[in-house]
Amino acid sequence: MKFERDVFVAGVGETTFGKHKEDFDVLGRQAAFQAMRASNIDRPGIIQSAYVGNVQNGIVTGQIVFKDLGMCGDLPIINVESACSAGGMAVYCAVKDVATGTADISIAVGTENHSLTRQAGTALIGAGGDIETMHGLVFTGKYAMRANRYMYETDATPEDLARITVKNRRHATHNPHAWFKGEISVEEVLNSRMVASPLTLQQCCGISDGAGAVVVCSKEMTKKLGIEKPVRVNGAVVFSGPYHNGPRDLTGDDITEMSAERLYEESGIGPEDVDIVELHDAFTIAELLYYEVLGLCKKGEAVKFLRDGESTYGGKCVVSPRGGMLSYGHPVGASGAAQIAACVKQMRGECAGYQVEPIPAVAMTHVTGGGLSGAEHAACTMSMLTKGW
Repeated sequence: MKFERDVFVAGVGETTFGKHKEDFDVLGRQAAFQAMRASNIDRPGIIQSAYVGNVQNGIVTGQIVFKDLGMCGDLPIINVESACSAGGMAVYCAVKDVATGTADISIAVGTENHSLTRQAGTALIGAGGDIETMHGLVFTGKYAMRANRYMYETDATPEDLARITVKNRRHATHNPHAWFKGEISVEEVLNSRMVASPLTLQQCCGISDGAGAVVVCSKEMTKKLGIEKPVRVNGAVVFSGPYHNGPRDLTGDDITEMSAERLYEESGIGPEDVDIVELHDAFTIAELLYYEVLGLCKKGEAVKFLRDGESTYGGKCVVSPRGGMLSYGHPVGASGAAQIAACVKQMRGECAGYQVEPIPAVAMTHVTGGGLSGAEHAACTMSMLTKGW
């Protein structure tokens, strides 16, 4: 995206993640209200556009979220669906409004409640009507194939995959928003129920409920609102997966690689400069693959990067300091927005008990979305954030 002017995050909000009795609209309002309060907004009418990411909760979700905040009327409320990328794409749309001068201030919400609408024990599928979906492809199976291939081509072991869960649970220990937290051993991860070999239950993200919200605005608006710690959006990228009618590398991820290259180019920031990353760790193998695709380490060196402690506190780049999807769970339409909210709080030093030190100056987020035959993913959304004060 070409920025015609600077864009800043004024405030963020998020609910706890887990199983909720409150429906998606209540969760979305809670996160939105937090974000507006953190942005010093005392009247919702100041907001000029709104986007809501959601996947499984029906139609006109944005209007349902915002009507009880008194925000329906002149405000354009636009609903965004792009599978797991929906919440991140909603933020992208809000950033685009401000970057192009369409709005001076915009809000994005990602919200989802699966517990009240989705049958327990069912697997998420790819695009409806897609040939792979009709033949029974589920994401756990796809990532299990990727894990097996990666272990075949490298010295990675099932124990290495389990260490991803161990790390992310440890990161989430003192995070009040995370669903799963605390110590878990490699043995406990490996001995949990097998889902799709080699991925056991504790190597798969739980499908949870929750919401995240982000208010973005122009530099002038940050001054009007009195934002003391505005976080600058240095880049925002959305890609759709390229189609391949033939064999492809299961240990790579072309859509993420394309998105990352564009993000680094647009922001002027390289992977060596990034302090923290929130990425799409829906399964343990995904995090290992993304170390390499995002350029945090070289091809084939993800296991060494993990074993050497480079992806945890004190390492080169702290990956999933909030605990990631493996600890938060994954309310599909909400995760992308929640990633950005978590990064903003880290950069502002607001994460007591799990704060990254020194306080991060550069953060990157990454979320993919959907399955599509001939493509790794249907969509990928990424953002680059820096301290703006």
